[in-house]
Amino acid sequence: MENTKTLLTPVDEALVTLLDQVKESNRYEVVPLIDALGRIIAEDQKALISQPPMDNSAMDGYAINTGDISSTQAFTSLPIQQRIAAGDAAEILDIGKAARIFTGAMVPAGANAIVMQEQCEVHEEGVRIPQSVKVGQNIRLKGEDFKAGQTLVTKGTPLRSVELGLLAAMGISAVCVFKPLKVMVLSTGDELVEPGENLQVGQIYNSNRYVLAGLLKGMGCELMDGGIIEDDFETTKQQLQNAAQQADLVITSGGVSVGEEDHVKNALEEIGQLKLWKLAIKPGKPLAYGDIKLGDSRTPFFGLPGNPAAVLVTFSILVRPYLLKMLGAKNLAPDMAAGKACFTRTKPSIRREYLRARLVLDEKGVAAITTYPSQSSGLLRSASWANGFAIVEAHQTVAEGDVVSFIPFQSFTGIH
Repeated sequence: MENTKTLLTPVDEALVTLLDQVKESNRYEVVPLIDALGRIIAEDQKALISQPPMDNSAMDGYAINTGDISSTQAFTSLPIQQRIAAGDAAEILDIGKAARIFTGAMVPAGANAIVMQEQCEVHEEGVRIPQSVKVGQNIRLKGEDFKAGQTLVTKGTPLRSVELGLLAAMGISAVCVFKPLKVMVLSTGDELVEPGENLQVGQIYNSNRYVLAGLLKGMGCELMDGGIIEDDFETTKQQLQNAAQQADLVITSGGVSVGEEDHVKNALEEIGQLKLWKLAIKPGKPLAYGDIKLGDSRTPFFGLPGNPAAVLVTFSILVRPYLLKMLGAKNLAPDMAAGKACFTRTKPSIRREYLRARLVLDEKGVAAITTYPSQSSGLLRSASWANGFAIVEAHQTVAEGDVVSFIPFQSFTGIH
């Protein structure tokens, strides 16, 4: 078991602390509806019209008035007065007449039912209508979906394709949305080089930059690449201050532990304020949160661990909801699932564990969760193999067959 004397902030407590610190963005812009996918709406939207805007037919068939149907005969023959296609203006239906009508077409005044064409028989004099017709059948009523003036999309809603369609149906052509956040990403470590460069002895490629870039771009953030900070205290301070002048939020990876070459935490304490450090999360314990002071203003800062799996976990669980709240979103929690554990954890940890795992349906259709063989925080391949995180709470063990919580990686792609 891990050292229980270590003072670590529980994940849920840390998240509350973080979200309490968030200042919602007050920068907006109006964009055409067609360009608003993935953006967060900055004001409530009311329908300009009712939908449907008129009573319309749910079927291809015949519009009739049930008062014209015989109650003693199996069929009633009615002459066809008019043909109404979608988009046509319908005439008033005369007594004792029928109208040929198509799906989506306006129901003529005087009609109170639509009889689907498969139930009717057309002949030279008109159409034979069956006796069993009910008032209102196959008619979509005006305003059945929504009514003019009704608020349907509220401030803080992320705009998915269905919201774009709904807004279009409401008559909205442009929307006011929060402007993208500018997020500066810096990597730390003399051992890092960019892909494409030749590796020297002791060097590794900078994978964290690309993990963070993908996560941030998926949220619609404006990515600002601050490059690599060399392992030097004064340089670290200067580059953090430069980043804070340009960005809404600064993120570093690496350099937040307690090694001699880990300068980020100490630099932050000198140029700003450290508000959170060392969490009861695995992987990702040495996360640092605070702000960088610039005169009377402050830029929020996250110092993530250097190991790639820890970067993925800490960003997904802690940084992402922080950014979402900055963007004005109301739903900050990821989607959750559950499944049967196909793994064991016999040694309880004092930290909540986010295991790289795969959820699939077994042969009986039951959700089964398997973990990657190694949960080392330095292994990025494990995250590529997985489709989510299996959660093991602090101080708990897991036996095969236990039900465990699971967060799909889809929860961290885009804005939901």
